[in-house]
Amino acid sequence: QVQLVESGGGLVQAGGSLRLSCAASGIIFTFATMNWYRQAPGKQRELVASINARGSTNYADSVKGRFTGSRDNAKNMVYLQMNKMKPEDTAVYYCSANPGNYWGQGTQVTVSS
Repeated sequence: QVQLVESGGGLVQAGGSLRLSCAASGIIFTFATMNWYRQAPGKQRELVASINARGSTNYADSVKGRFTGSRDNAKNMVYLQMNKMKPEDTAVYYCSANPGNYWGQGTQVTVSS
């Protein structure tokens, strides 16, 4: 049974930081590409960051230079460090894993102006 469990969301002021975590189980984590998505109210879900099995990362243009994705294969964990946050970063953030297209339940991030 695959489980992806996000944590670390919350309320932060603009310019502040948050660190999201995602604990994975039931998958061969070391072979998985781990992704962070977000969905703001009334908007489509968008890919924020992707961390492949080797640890290489790709980011959406809107978060480049502010967000950093990382993974700890020994702990089956993936992280998203979010700095210099903006109100437009407000969304539900999801962790997902491929292959398999597995998703977590999401964690709410709210950035106040």
